[in-house]
Amino acid sequence: MLTGRRYRLDLTPVQAAFAEQVGGICRSVWNTALEQRREYRRRGAFIGHATQCAQLAEAKRDFPWLADAPSQVLQQTLKDLEQAVKAHGTWKVRWRSVRRWKPSFRFPDAKQIVMERISRRWGRVKLPKFGWVRLRWSRPLGGTLRSATVSRDGRHWFVSFLVEDGQATPEAHPGPAVGVDRGVVVAATTSDGDFHDRPFITSGEAQRYRRLQQQLARTRKGSNRRGTVVAKIGTVMRRVRSRRADFNAQLAATLTSRYGTVVLEDLRTRNMTMSAKGTVEQPASGGAQKSGLNRAILDKGWYGLELAVTSASRYTGTKIIKVPAAYTSQTCSACKAVDAASRESQARFACTSCGHREHADVNAAKNIKAAGHAVSGRGDLGATRSVKRQPPRPRARQHAAPAARGIPVL
Repeated sequence: MLTGRRYRLDLTPVQAAFAEQVGGICRSVWNTALEQRREYRRRGAFIGHATQCAQLAEAKRDFPWLADAPSQVLQQTLKDLEQAVKAHGTWKVRWRSVRRWKPSFRFPDAKQIVMERISRRWGRVKLPKFGWVRLRWSRPLGGTLRSATVSRDGRHWFVSFLVEDGQATPEAHPGPAVGVDRGVVVAATTSDGDFHDRPFITSGEAQRYRRLQQQLARTRKGSNRRGTVVAKIGTVMRRVRSRRADFNAQLAATLTSRYGTVVLEDLRTRNMTMSAKGTVEQPASGGAQKSGLNRAILDKGWYGLELAVTSASRYTGTKIIKVPAAYTSQTCSACKAVDAASRESQARFACTSCGHREHADVNAAKNIKAAGHAVSGRGDLGATRSVKRQPPRPRARQHAAPAARGIPVL
């Protein structure tokens, strides 16, 4: 199956400047091609990937700076735009801004990429027009190389290899099922009563982050000092993101190796973390509360855990089920009574009907697990779709004899 390997590059100053240049050319090609597609749509016409690639080859004659970037990188940029337009539509694809977009470009031809190890800690990769580039040898490649993507995160450059590792997904996992509840206090709680959490930022980093935010508020937009402060903030947050990704990967490996079915809530994290701007009721206080909730959700990495579990399940055959999140925290796992008053606090759950007491997150995880088992006779989730137990009646045959016409006999 296809998997990824990420390494940190050690670019020379000349190579780093060239990487920034290639990223800027790819950004320009993306924005120009997107504007061209939108202009064609305004006129009721269409332009595709093949036509834009042919026009790009002609544009290199009038704009020689386009030839500085590898041809396959620019063609891959147009191909990525084609896929984005097919998935989201021409008008919903975003522009690539100089300040907000992180430089990234892909080498799709594995025949032009050579990777080798030179010492215990270092390796090198040969990329078109870059030559040999040193990288930190953090792990073996472990498969056949398919493509390479170079990207910048903060001040450092990384390369991600798409690798075919030769493994296949098992048919099934013999382990039991488990429900996982994701929260803002504890990152993940299982129906077996296990709590999984980890602080992703240290106290010193949090204090430094607050000071940098204060410095950022005193800088002028577009100034060099503001760029320096933003780079320092990015360094702190890159460490936080790395710890969060490591936590999600380890937890996903634990869940998929131990359980045969993992049931998660179907959470729309993007919609849940939208800005509270424009709320009708209490716009000031409500907006501040919503911002705090958004930060708490994003800090725990709900969507990252879902992606990590889905990716890890390919190697174990674990089945991933997503169920609706409605009323899972208000339902008693013992008697199934639904009452908002049963949730006394964030951690305490006391059923108002049967008196069952349990940790609120564990109770919710048990409800999530039960919802995963609620599969109807038609094979769909009874919590979201039909609850019919009997198969529908067969339809009448299409070739049946037509009914007799005329006056009906009483």
